[in-house]
Amino acid sequence: MSDHMSGEQIFDEVDAGDTIWRFERSFLTSNWTCIWGRGCLGIGDTRDSVTGHGCCSLGAELDGVDEAMNLAAMAATLTPEIFQFHAEAQTGGIFRDEQNDATRVVDGACIFHNRNGFSGGEGCALHLGAIAYNESPIDWKPSVCWQLPIKVDWVMRDDDVEVATVRGWKKSDWGDHSESMAWVCTEEPEAYVGEQPVIESLAEELTAIVGEEVFVQLRQRIKDIS
Repeated sequence: MSDHMSGEQIFDEVDAGDTIWRFERSFLTSNWTCIWGRGCLGIGDTRDSVTGHGCCSLGAELDGVDEAMNLAAMAATLTPEIFQFHAEAQTGGIFRDEQNDATRVVDGACIFHNRNGFSGGEGCALHLGAIAYNESPIDWKPSVCWQLPIKVDWVMRDDDVEVATVRGWKKSDWGDHSESMAWVCTEEPEAYVGEQPVIESLAEELTAIVGEEVFVQLRQRIKDIS
């Protein structure tokens, strides 16, 4: 069992002036990897090895107006060949409701989730669209999607310095839904089979979250410890 799964909490700090970044070392040095399509059991109330919905069954909560506008712009470039629910998006939109703060769920999963067997490619249509245009999926997908399983907790201190704690997502982070979840990848052994530590395998995502300078310091610190 990895230190992350055993619950050991050790944090490395990088002082970036207005923000102090704290990193959960055990998760970043673990060999967690996304196993969607090769053993992922989803986030439903039963372990699901059939539908391939993964963590897309709830749709994606969006981070403000700008993210919603960007998502709409990216979605408009998707063709029916790589977006299974293109017709549904055209007629009913891509958002859950008029608040535009979450993606729509169609037939049990996010509208952008291409189902098993779809000829244009299974999985996230936004991810496939980014690859088709030779761009980073980070620029196309909702932040909650590309950041998972990384979670950032923000706390403002009395001296106006923000403390940002970067850690692995926990089952409890899913809120009320967590009470019925039968499985979650970061708390089960099946996903700890990666060939690289998270600090390397999710380097692009971590850099996008914390900035290149902080990430370089963090990687060097972890390298010196290991």
